[in-house]
Amino acid sequence: MNKNTKITTALLLAAGTGSRLMPLTSKAPKCLTEVNGKSFLERLVENLVKKGFKRLVIVTGHQKQCIEEFISNLSADITIEFIYSPLYKTTNNIYSLWMARETINEPFMLVEGDLIFDVSLLDEMIFPDRMAIAKILPWMNGTTITIDEAMQVKSFHKNTDMNGTVELKYKTVNIYSFSLASWKVIKMGLDQNIKANKVSGYYETVFGEMMNDQQLSLKAVDFNNQLWYEVDTLQDLIEAEKLFSTESYVPGISEEILQKTAETQTRIPSDIKELTVQLSNG
Repeated sequence: MNKNTKITTALLLAAGTGSRLMPLTSKAPKCLTEVNGKSFLERLVENLVKKGFKRLVIVTGHQKQCIEEFISNLSADITIEFIYSPLYKTTNNIYSLWMARETINEPFMLVEGDLIFDVSLLDEMIFPDRMAIAKILPWMNGTTITIDEAMQVKSFHKNTDMNGTVELKYKTVNIYSFSLASWKVIKMGLDQNIKANKVSGYYETVFGEMMNDQQLSLKAVDFNNQLWYEVDTLQDLIEAEKLFSTESYVPGISEEILQKTAETQTRIPSDIKELTVQLSNG
């Protein structure tokens, strides 16, 4: 595939339970959580259509019927298909991506279901073998990367802990684009990990392994200081609502829920609270 040929297929991973956004995700999947009255999924579809995408494949799991019903009532000039991951409760995004190995047979853009971003940020991501990154900020967590002077990704690292290494200053934004050649290599890596029962891991592990073996090459696209946000918690949702509000910010249901949750926690005896924390940490 020519590096200047635009991608027209997108893959959305939306199988997870979104436990950190409870109770908003108790009866609906995370991708249908609304930011200022519009869900992640609706925003994504709108952005894809604006950029000329023709196909969207969604890997579903938790409350999959809600996504299917929402799409059935959505009028958009794009073909939308579903892949159901029945093991969504016990697997992670490495398994969700592996589930798409037979359905996706063309260059595509990979995106997570908890991202909100301005459509302009797709200008560079619609070309193959790109990876969105941003400088690490205090609210961020997850996989970090190193890049060279030519904006080529050099290596993946498991978390945002700098460990005194000045190179580790960029975080993955969880939007990628792949050529068909890269996808074939990634599928081999996914197969190896799934066969080894590494179903609770992350696809970044595979990307890192392929890159270390010089089988995968990705160009970094800088999202730093751009309009985007990753929503994992209720506090994240509040910040996203502020960031994407066109009017003066008005506290919404997420802030009310967060306040009630805090009030409830203050009423829990300290010994019980400590036990709860220990249980939640495994």
